[in-house]
Amino acid sequence: MRLRTLAAGIAASMLALSAAAQVGPPIDASPATVSTVRSPSIDSPAMPAAPLLNLPTVTATDALNPIQMIDSAAKALPSSGKDGDKPGLSTALNILVVLTVVALAPSIMLMCTCFVRILIVLGLLRQAMGTQSVPPPQVTTALALFMTLLVMSPTLDRINTEAIVPYRQGEITDYDQLWNKAKQPLRDFMFNQIEATGNWSSLYMILEFRKIDTSEPEKLSRADVDMVSLVPAYMLSELKTAFLMGFRIYLPFLVIDMVISTMLIAMSMMMLPPVLISLPFKLLLFVLVDGWTLIIGGLMHSFAQTGSG
Repeated sequence: MRLRTLAAGIAASMLALSAAAQVGPPIDASPATVSTVRSPSIDSPAMPAAPLLNLPTVTATDALNPIQMIDSAAKALPSSGKDGDKPGLSTALNILVVLTVVALAPSIMLMCTCFVRILIVLGLLRQAMGTQSVPPPQVTTALALFMTLLVMSPTLDRINTEAIVPYRQGEITDYDQLWNKAKQPLRDFMFNQIEATGNWSSLYMILEFRKIDTSEPEKLSRADVDMVSLVPAYMLSELKTAFLMGFRIYLPFLVIDMVISTMLIAMSMMMLPPVLISLPFKLLLFVLVDGWTLIIGGLMHSFAQTGSG
């Protein structure tokens, strides 16, 4: 009997999530902001009929709100409390939701934080030095994670102050307001990085793909760009910036490789691998100039400070 009840609860949650996912593209602009450029209207498909389940209605504003989707799934399930009145998730489904969030956390970190730029630059540094597995990938990934926490700490503090604390104190009761408050610091961070690097072309490309007129960019505002367009544009901007920084790091080591190769050819020692001779000189140069401090410091200072715009 418990297995049947659990299976029915999982089926109800999956139906609720699929119903929420069938809503059209989200509109991220706030009602107070009026822009002259708008995307063409897209009709949302009709919600499927569910004769056996009393599924809650999902509106267009809840299309990309994960908090609202989880709440809709909880309301569609039978009561699990002692009083029998308040609906909610069972223990097994609570564990399932937590595991799903944990599984999505790395993707969120990759897409919306500074982790991509740091990890790519450290990877290119290791290749430029010619060390195959030193430092190990676990070390560079851990260093990138802690640097990400260090750079993103102002943004995380804003999320805690503006969204989590008011929600715990009961000042925010609506899920849409909670979602907007929580995502706004991340949006400010991503917009500030794109503005600091000047990589607006990636954002314009995404907007043009979504049929939004970008012929007059000065008329566009941040409110006209939703999260679906902002996240891939930010990732493309970070990839471009990381490869530019990696190219500058690569140049000194490339000069050492070329000098060592020329000397070996002039000495008719073509059978001796140049990497075997150049690696000690690369390590010596890197240590003498305090390379780790220069690269880590340059990476942290390359990120624009998060504002409240």
